Amino acid sequence: MILRRLAFCLGLALAFVASQGAEYAQQYRQRLGGAADELNRMLADFDVDSARLGLTREQGVARLLSNADELARARGERLREDSARAARLSRQLAAFETAGPIARLVVLARDFDGPIAARAWAAYEPAAPVTGEGLALAGFGFLTGWGALRFLGAVRRRAAPRSRVRA
Repeated sequence: MILRRLAFCLGLALAFVASQGAEYAQQYRQRLGGAADELNRMLADFDVDSARLGLTREQGVARLLSNADELARARGERLREDSARAARLSRQLAAFETAGPIARLVVLARDFDGPIAARAWAAYEPAAPVTGEGLALAGFGFLTGWGALRFLGAVRRRAAPRSRVRA
Protein backbone atom coordinates (compact mmCIF):
# COMPACT_ATOMS: atom_id res chain seq x y z
CA MET A 1 0.00 0.00 0.00
CA ILE A 2 2.75 2.43 0.93
CA LEU A 3 4.74 1.41 -2.14
CA ARG A 4 1.77 2.22 -4.38
CA ARG A 5 1.47 5.68 -2.86
CA LEU A 6 5.21 6.27 -3.15
CA ALA A 7 5.11 5.11 -6.77
CA PHE A 8 2.24 7.49 -7.49
CA CYS A 9 4.02 10.43 -5.80
CA LEU A 10 7.28 9.67 -7.62
CA GLY A 11 5.34 9.45 -10.86
CA LEU A 12 3.77 12.86 -10.26
CA ALA A 13 7.15 14.41 -9.39
CA LEU A 14 8.78 13.01 -12.53
CA ALA A 15 5.77 14.10 -14.60
CA PHE A 16 6.36 17.68 -13.51
CA VAL A 17 10.12 17.47 -14.05
CA ALA A 18 9.77 15.90 -17.51
CA SER A 19 7.20 18.49 -18.60
CA GLN A 20 9.76 21.21 -17.89
CA GLY A 21 11.75 20.09 -20.93
CA ALA A 22 8.97 21.39 -23.16
CA GLU A 23 8.74 24.62 -21.17
CA TYR A 24 12.48 25.26 -21.30
CA ALA A 25 12.50 24.57 -25.05
CA GLN A 26 9.69 27.08 -25.51
CA GLN A 27 11.52 29.76 -23.49
CA TYR A 28 14.73 29.01 -25.40
CA ARG A 29 12.89 29.38 -28.74
CA GLN A 30 11.60 32.79 -27.68
CA ARG A 31 15.12 33.97 -26.85
CA LEU A 32 16.46 32.41 -30.05
CA GLY A 33 13.91 34.31 -32.12
CA GLY A 34 14.75 37.58 -30.37
CA ALA A 35 18.49 37.10 -30.86
CA ALA A 36 18.04 36.22 -34.54
CA ASP A 37 15.78 39.24 -35.08
CA GLU A 38 18.28 41.61 -33.48
CA LEU A 39 21.26 40.22 -35.40
CA ASN A 40 19.33 40.44 -38.66
CA ARG A 41 18.29 44.03 -37.88
CA MET A 42 21.89 45.00 -37.20
CA LEU A 43 23.11 43.27 -40.36
CA ALA A 44 20.36 44.93 -42.42
CA ASP A 45 21.58 48.33 -41.17
CA PHE A 46 25.10 47.43 -42.30
CA ASP A 47 23.73 46.25 -45.66
CA VAL A 48 22.02 49.63 -46.17
CA ASP A 49 25.25 51.49 -45.33
CA SER A 50 27.23 49.23 -47.68
CA ALA A 51 24.67 49.59 -50.48
CA ARG A 52 24.90 53.39 -50.23
CA LEU A 53 28.55 52.97 -51.20
CA GLY A 54 27.72 50.46 -53.93
CA LEU A 55 28.97 47.46 -51.92
CA THR A 56 27.53 44.13 -50.92
CA ARG A 57 27.74 42.96 -47.33
CA GLU A 58 30.75 40.79 -48.14
CA GLN A 59 32.51 43.67 -49.89
CA GLY A 60 31.79 46.01 -46.95
CA VAL A 61 33.17 43.49 -44.47
CA ALA A 62 36.22 42.91 -46.67
CA ARG A 63 36.83 46.66 -46.77
CA LEU A 64 36.69 46.85 -42.97
CA LEU A 65 39.00 43.84 -42.60
CA SER A 66 41.60 45.35 -44.92
CA ASN A 67 41.48 48.77 -43.24
CA ALA A 68 44.64 50.01 -41.53
CA ASP A 69 42.63 51.14 -38.52
CA GLU A 70 42.54 48.45 -35.81
CA LEU A 71 39.01 49.42 -34.75
CA ALA A 72 37.69 49.05 -38.30
CA ARG A 73 39.35 45.60 -38.64
CA ALA A 74 37.86 44.48 -35.31
CA ARG A 75 34.43 45.69 -36.46
CA GLY A 76 34.82 43.78 -39.72
CA GLU A 77 35.69 40.60 -37.84
CA ARG A 78 32.69 41.05 -35.54
CA LEU A 79 30.38 41.58 -38.54
CA ARG A 80 31.70 38.40 -40.15
CA GLU A 81 31.06 36.45 -36.92
CA ASP A 82 27.61 38.01 -36.49
CA SER A 83 26.67 37.13 -40.06
CA ALA A 84 27.66 33.49 -39.53
CA ARG A 85 25.81 33.37 -36.20
CA ALA A 86 22.67 34.91 -37.71
CA ALA A 87 22.67 32.22 -40.41
CA ARG A 88 23.14 29.49 -37.77
CA LEU A 89 20.31 30.88 -35.58
CA SER A 90 18.00 31.17 -38.60
CA ARG A 91 18.69 27.53 -39.50
CA GLN A 92 17.87 26.47 -35.94
CA LEU A 93 14.65 28.49 -35.94
CA ALA A 94 13.65 26.82 -39.21
CA ALA A 95 14.46 23.41 -37.70
CA PHE A 96 12.23 24.20 -34.70
CA GLU A 97 9.39 25.21 -37.01
CA THR A 98 9.52 22.02 -39.07
CA ALA A 99 10.12 19.66 -36.13
CA GLY A 100 7.24 17.94 -34.42
CA PRO A 101 6.49 18.56 -30.76
CA ILE A 102 8.88 16.03 -29.20
CA ALA A 103 11.44 16.43 -31.99
CA ARG A 104 11.93 20.05 -30.90
CA LEU A 105 13.79 18.75 -27.85
CA VAL A 106 16.13 16.87 -30.18
CA VAL A 107 16.70 20.06 -32.19
CA LEU A 108 17.47 21.92 -28.97
CA ALA A 109 19.87 19.26 -27.68
CA ARG A 110 21.63 18.81 -31.02
CA ASP A 111 22.23 22.39 -32.05
CA PHE A 112 21.72 24.88 -29.22
CA ASP A 113 23.43 28.26 -29.00
CA GLY A 114 25.43 28.33 -25.75
CA PRO A 115 24.95 31.99 -24.80
CA ILE A 116 21.21 31.88 -25.53
CA ALA A 117 20.79 28.58 -23.65
CA ALA A 118 22.64 30.01 -20.63
CA ARG A 119 20.52 33.17 -20.57
CA ALA A 120 17.33 31.13 -21.00
CA TRP A 121 18.38 28.92 -18.07
CA ALA A 122 19.27 31.93 -15.90
CA ALA A 123 15.83 33.45 -16.48
CA TYR A 124 13.95 30.14 -16.56
CA GLU A 125 10.69 29.98 -14.64
CA PRO A 126 9.03 26.59 -14.24
CA ALA A 127 5.54 26.32 -15.62
CA ALA A 128 3.04 23.61 -16.38
CA PRO A 129 2.88 23.49 -20.17
CA VAL A 130 -0.47 22.27 -21.43
CA THR A 131 0.67 21.72 -24.98
CA GLY A 132 0.61 18.25 -26.45
CA GLU A 133 4.36 18.13 -26.07
CA GLY A 134 4.23 19.10 -22.40
CA LEU A 135 1.47 16.61 -21.64
CA ALA A 136 3.28 13.81 -23.49
CA LEU A 137 6.47 14.49 -21.57
CA ALA A 138 4.55 14.65 -18.30
CA GLY A 139 2.93 11.30 -19.08
CA PHE A 140 6.30 9.80 -19.93
CA GLY A 141 7.77 11.13 -16.68
CA PHE A 142 4.85 9.79 -14.65
CA LEU A 143 5.03 6.34 -16.20
CA THR A 144 8.81 6.26 -15.76
CA GLY A 145 8.70 7.15 -12.06
CA TRP A 146 5.63 5.09 -11.23
CA GLY A 147 6.81 2.09 -13.25
CA ALA A 148 10.35 2.15 -11.88
CA LEU A 149 9.22 2.13 -8.28
CA ARG A 150 6.60 -0.54 -8.93
CA PHE A 151 9.23 -2.66 -10.69
CA LEU A 152 11.67 -2.30 -7.80
CA GLY A 153 8.93 -3.27 -5.37
CA ALA A 154 8.11 -6.39 -7.36
CA VAL A 155 11.79 -7.37 -7.49
CA ARG A 156 12.09 -6.84 -3.75
CA ARG A 157 9.04 -8.97 -3.02
CA ARG A 158 10.35 -11.83 -5.17
CA ALA A 159 13.80 -11.67 -3.61
CA ALA A 160 12.48 -11.71 -0.03
CA PRO A 161 12.78 -15.12 1.62
CA ARG A 162 9.45 -16.86 1.90
CA SER A 163 8.45 -18.03 5.32
CA ARG A 164 7.94 -21.76 5.46
CA VAL A 165 4.98 -23.23 7.17
CA ARG A 166 5.93 -25.98 9.61
CA ALA A 167 3.50 -28.70 10.33
